[in-house]
Amino acid sequence: MSVGIHYRGDELYCDDVDLAEIAARCGTPTYVYSADAILERLAALRHALAPVPHQVCYAVKTNSNLGVLALLAHAGCGFDIVSRGELARLHRIGADPQRVVFAGAGKRADEMQAALEAGIGTFNLESVAEAEILSRLATARGSPARIALRINPDLEAGGHHYISTGTAADKFGVELPAAVDCYRRLARLPGLEPRGLHCHIGSQILDVGVYRLVAEILAGLTRSLRAEGLRVDDLNFGGGLGIRYLDEQPPAGADFAAAVLPAVGALGVRLVVEPGRYLIGNAGVLLARVLYRKETARKTFLVVDAGMNDLVRPSLYGARHEILPLCRDGRRPCLPVDVVGPLCESGDFLACGRQLPCLDAGELLAVGSAGAYGFSMSSNYNSRPRAAEVLVRGAAYHVVRARESLEDLWRGEDPGAVADSVPSRDDAP
Repeated sequence: MSVGIHYRGDELYCDDVDLAEIAARCGTPTYVYSADAILERLAALRHALAPVPHQVCYAVKTNSNLGVLALLAHAGCGFDIVSRGELARLHRIGADPQRVVFAGAGKRADEMQAALEAGIGTFNLESVAEAEILSRLATARGSPARIALRINPDLEAGGHHYISTGTAADKFGVELPAAVDCYRRLARLPGLEPRGLHCHIGSQILDVGVYRLVAEILAGLTRSLRAEGLRVDDLNFGGGLGIRYLDEQPPAGADFAAAVLPAVGALGVRLVVEPGRYLIGNAGVLLARVLYRKETARKTFLVVDAGMNDLVRPSLYGARHEILPLCRDGRRPCLPVDVVGPLCESGDFLACGRQLPCLDAGELLAVGSAGAYGFSMSSNYNSRPRAAEVLVRGAAYHVVRARESLEDLWRGEDPGAVADSVPSRDDAP
């Protein structure tokens, strides 16, 4: 279950706050995050990496709420971004641009330009074509861009093939046999300063043995490049550390460090790690209210007010999230139920065939481990306003994103030009 989420008696709490109180004041669906749980995970990972120079860079795509970003920036965390919008979010909270790494397979020229103007720390590049564009932009500005080359080691890892990023069939990085030659070519381009290697192989990784292989690969490349007089100061292992959703046995930060440090610890490099899900996934829950209990000849459905537009992971990845009632009653029998949302899609579900107490309409439940890729992947499908977000700190909580209004649904749209060109019903023949 989510870190910081626990029962006090029969009531479910986030740290020292009764989740039923948040649901009553903020409505549902609502995302709730524990600030202390996020900071505890960050501190644990830093402690594990303490034997070597390192930088933890939170993956903004995981959960880009300004309250979450500000919390991490205040704690000295760096950031991994993949878009100009994420860069703008960091600017909004005053994050240190030197602690920002710009990753991603499809950076536009205007995004690179904005990142150069912001003075970010490093660009992770994935092709010579991308490097040539950055070279022209950096040369025109008269200030070199520090870069790292992303390597694709053809290793499969991660909990679903959509989140495996390090195989030869994936769009990411430079193939391992071409890595040394590519690094040479980048070193010859004006305006670029190659300083490191990057390798992100997937997400929700539960076996750290694959990181050991990556560490050996990056260590070998580092020695080869240095033998040619090329600098390698940073080794970026990406992210991907798995978390517990239902019954997984995920590794700890110390397990990751134990896997990679033997191979790279003596190289004198700085380790860069981008743990998004690991920092916040278990720190959040999604609150929902039961609308109806529906009995059929074959199934029992709990129809709730949170759907696949709020949390798409079960439908998209087949992800399994723990589900708990906010008020538990041990006298109630459990039976297999499908927890489904209100959207017009058969794929609109949060859990199928799950053993749960048979809740009644109006009762509340929490979907666990929803801090990562929950709100950030949510949408307005079926014209549904997106959920509120709440950040808890001890016994206090703050709404860090208000629930969208109906007017927010069509903000930026303009029906006027089309409406003016279409005859009114009274004018129609």
